[in-house]
Amino acid sequence: MLFSWLPALIIIVLFLGAALRVLNEYERGVIFRLGRIIQAKGPGLILLIPVIDRMTKVSLRIVTLDVPSQDVITRDNVSIKVNAVVYFRVVDPVRAIVEIEDYMFATSQLAQTTLRSVCGGVELDDILAHRDKINLQVQEILDQQTDPWGIKVSTVELKYVDLPQEMQRAMAKQAEAERERRAKVINAEGEYQAAAKLSEAAAIIGEHPEAIQLRYLQTMREMASESKASTVLPIPLDFFQFHWKTGARQDDAVRAPVSRETSEDA
Repeated sequence: MLFSWLPALIIIVLFLGAALRVLNEYERGVIFRLGRIIQAKGPGLILLIPVIDRMTKVSLRIVTLDVPSQDVITRDNVSIKVNAVVYFRVVDPVRAIVEIEDYMFATSQLAQTTLRSVCGGVELDDILAHRDKINLQVQEILDQQTDPWGIKVSTVELKYVDLPQEMQRAMAKQAEAERERRAKVINAEGEYQAAAKLSEAAAIIGEHPEAIQLRYLQTMREMASESKASTVLPIPLDFFQFHWKTGARQDDAVRAPVSRETSEDA
């Protein structure tokens, strides 16, 4: 009696094995019944009709697509290599299977061509200084092109920009020259501020002559503290003032005859 039911049990087991499918939470199954699409099912346990139904699994997780290095000539005629990474996910499994043959390969090829066209339309300085704008522009173009396929491009990031050795040396020279220019400007500003402070100090000392005596004593103290082996001989400032006044009188005496001769000739 048992052996008479054995073929039926085998057929039932084979039927259930071919009809039952289990899909994970991140998977969806696109069902084709006699070549006509029905719908996307899942996740969990789904039932198929053997021989009649055919299922294609589609993952809804975010896919990381590495865009190979692309040779690009920028708008200012600089040859560079650009690499990027694209993050996208399938939002409509039916369109991802029906509208495009291989959405992974199609998205990869579209990302390469879009990256070349966008980087070729801007200058090198914009690529290096404004990567966020380049990323956003590439992401918007890719998202617009892949929307009919049921794919959402969430992020595009430029990984690196490979510059020729000649361009790297030229940029290094430019950066060095810019630093030297800044150093000279800062030095000139320091000299200007120092001259302004010295003029203010000279004006104060001119109003209070005794200040120069205090400054003279402070300078002597610093000289004595720096080297103990040196000998400092202080000279009164009145001695120098006497020579200054004598020299000023001689200059006035020389100028006076010259002014008289000029007036007589006139």
